[in-house]
Amino acid sequence: MASPTNLKQLSAHLGLSQTTVSRALNGFPEVSEKTRQRVFEAAKHYNYSPDSKAKRLATGRSMTIGHLVPISNEHEMVNPVFADFISGASARYAESGYDLLLSLVADHEEISAYTRMASRSNVDGVVVHAPKINDHRIKLLNSLDLPFVVHGRSSGVKEDYNWVDVNNERSFFAATEHLINLGHRQLALINGLPDMDFAMRRSAGFQRALNAHGIAANDFTITSGEMTEPYGYESTQLLLQSDTPPTAILASSIIVANGVRRAITNAGLTLGQDISVLAHDDDLSYFRNDGDTPEFTVIRSSVREAGRLTADLLLSSIENQNTEKKGILLEAEFVQGNST
Repeated sequence: MASPTNLKQLSAHLGLSQTTVSRALNGFPEVSEKTRQRVFEAAKHYNYSPDSKAKRLATGRSMTIGHLVPISNEHEMVNPVFADFISGASARYAESGYDLLLSLVADHEEISAYTRMASRSNVDGVVVHAPKINDHRIKLLNSLDLPFVVHGRSSGVKEDYNWVDVNNERSFFAATEHLINLGHRQLALINGLPDMDFAMRRSAGFQRALNAHGIAANDFTITSGEMTEPYGYESTQLLLQSDTPPTAILASSIIVANGVRRAITNAGLTLGQDISVLAHDDDLSYFRNDGDTPEFTVIRSSVREAGRLTADLLLSSIENQNTEKKGILLEAEFVQGNST
């Protein structure tokens, strides 16, 4: 047989169906790793790659995935957490022959932007970022029959939908218990904005641990704000100036924790000795917390991996829109560092 030059010939050469070969080349999770490697090796050997224009014509798809960012969240586009998520997701899109469409929209136009995307069929699916409690976008997208996956979850939403989230409540319960078991009784949580679902779950885990150990309301503090380094710095300054400053701080992001560290140092205190700090670390490429003994004690979760899993789930739902909606709950890893 001559060298295969199209999908039909490559499939015949491998003794596999065209559907299996196509799914293997496009990275769909239904194909076994052994088969995927076999297909990739043959495609590489014969210098075969599917023509994207032909793929669009054959499938009737745009071969594009949409990510919308409201202007009020414009900072997210330069946030290392968002960047790592996009990096993980876009790598999977590229493997599967999909393009990424990243759009900045006015807040009041976000809903109409989703509607236009669905009516024009210029994307095959979308990822919903930063879900709030009772997020209205989920009901809308279900009504549009536009495949989507939520990065996170939305409490109060009764509809079925695909999501990928870290177990925030359990992670922050365990983190708070760790600090309590070290002997701390004056604690603070520097958290995200209160209407964000992840922040609500983290606060719930924090308070559940405090209640389990009989720590009264006047012995802990919860602050809420946009999770930036200056926010961590300013919040810690205020906490340290209070009548009952905390002996331990739980930071809702490694970015916030860097601000916490700066405030502690500026106050003439020593991190991990005068005050303990435990951070939620999204295992970010830009803010590494590595070493035999990392600087920060963290509950670690890879946002890049969350991006990859979100892309996998979205591509699978695009391939078969009749499958049941699925939720993927990731567990964070505890890593002991020098900050507690």
